Amino acid sequence: MKIFYFAWLREKVGLREEELTPPENVRDVASLLEWLKGRSPGHAEALKDPRMVRVAINQDYAAGNPPVGPEDEIALFPPVTGG
Repeated sequence: MKIFYFAWLREKVGLREEELTPPENVRDVASLLEWLKGRSPGHAEALKDPRMVRVAINQDYAAGNPPVGPEDEIALFPPVTGG
């Protein structure tokens, strides 16, 4: 699984991207975010409020708690506003 971090999430995590193999119990967005929190203090800080994290799976916005798989590309970014 390839994970990309954008904006302040990238700053807190300290990485632009990483390639990971999550454990088998990581099957959806919620469990992925929870697992990622345990990777480092930066991950924990960046992901402490899941309401402030938007997710795209394979370049499509994801709403709710969709499934994720080991071959997916995941992008994590803050809410986007226009104006």
